[in-house]
Amino acid sequence: MRIPITGRAVLVPVYVITAVLAAWVLVGPARERHRGRRLAFRVGAGVLGAVVGLVAVWWTGDVQDLFGVAFTPITRMWVAFAFAGVALLLVVLVQGGWRRRGLAVAAAAAVVLSAGLGVNVDFGFYKNVQQAIATSPYKTVKLPERSGNATPATDLSGWQAPAGMPKTGETISVAIPGTVSHFRARKAVVWLPPAARVANPPKLPVIIAFSGQPGQPADLFQTGNMGQYLDRYAAAHQGLGPIVVSPDQLGAPNRNPMCLDSRRLGRSETYVMTDTVDWIQSHLPVESGPSHWAVAGFSEGATCAMQLSAAHPDVFGTALAISSEIGPKNGSVQQTIALGFGGNAAAYRAAMPVALMAAHAPYRDHLTVFGYGQDDAPYTASTETLRAAAERAGMQTQTFVSPGSAHDWNTVRYVLAHGLPPVLAHLGLPAAEGTL
Repeated sequence: MRIPITGRAVLVPVYVITAVLAAWVLVGPARERHRGRRLAFRVGAGVLGAVVGLVAVWWTGDVQDLFGVAFTPITRMWVAFAFAGVALLLVVLVQGGWRRRGLAVAAAAAVVLSAGLGVNVDFGFYKNVQQAIATSPYKTVKLPERSGNATPATDLSGWQAPAGMPKTGETISVAIPGTVSHFRARKAVVWLPPAARVANPPKLPVIIAFSGQPGQPADLFQTGNMGQYLDRYAAAHQGLGPIVVSPDQLGAPNRNPMCLDSRRLGRSETYVMTDTVDWIQSHLPVESGPSHWAVAGFSEGATCAMQLSAAHPDVFGTALAISSEIGPKNGSVQQTIALGFGGNAAAYRAAMPVALMAAHAPYRDHLTVFGYGQDDAPYTASTETLRAAAERAGMQTQTFVSPGSAHDWNTVRYVLAHGLPPVLAHLGLPAAEGTL
């Protein structure tokens, strides 16, 4: 289950086997009748398949924007390769005997597998088989309600790690019930710094963090390495760090309630802002007040972060938005208004982060850290629009651009490594030097 699928140990053998099978099927046996003509036909079919693949990516991604992502040239190449392999299979199924047909099926499967692995590397998403089948590796823990025994810490810079404190943080799964919202959420993921794992922990700042869509709460930790970056911070700061809670704002990988309360998609916003916030305050040793609370996310999760940060300055004083959309989105604008706003276009416009920031301005002592990939043109534009609106509304801003990446998890890891230090400092934790 934990077999790595992004390293050379897996990729090189798969690519070599694919190349051998594809070449064997393409060239055919030496004694094949009309070999030259059949070879030319197979090559032509492969080229045609590749063209169809490129057109399919262009139409679904660039024209229809079905995925909300601008595909990179590398991903387009792999899709073309997969379509070429399938086209070659179809030709050989007609031309060849049973042995050739069996080889063609094996070659086509290998081509599709290679293409899938290549696209995965480009997006920087699944690291191993376990992630690919969407299972969380974190044990489920039922945390008791706290009895108020957390030690108040007015100045965390003076905190000294007690003897026996764990050296690293702990990542766990927890069930946060939708008591008020009745929202059907999957289990949340919680990261506890070493300082939160002692008998009498100090009160610590908290970050509510969201995955993208499709996604699950574990993504920021499994794929984004958020826990690893915070472990590095804690190791240099007496075990201190924020408590991170990643609730399920979606309900399922293929659902997108857009962090709103709606009749058709459920009360996602209430689940986050009431059920999750109340659960955090009653179960974890956290400080209160917006100066100690942050919200963060990637893609759809970043859009949630911008919506909630802008609409609830009484709760959040810090935000980290990685590749945020300009606003709530579930299909076209018309579909979004119908699904999330009951057909009310005015309510849709009022829920855009730009409108929310203008309505709640001026913000005081509010930091928003933005990030995006250098090659991610659509989200570069949306981020710059949001950043300008944030500054007009009185927010402090910082922006980090991930070199050579697009709308992918390579961007997430870069922005977390560079963007978490200013977030942690603004939350009242000791300043970190450099990147994590």
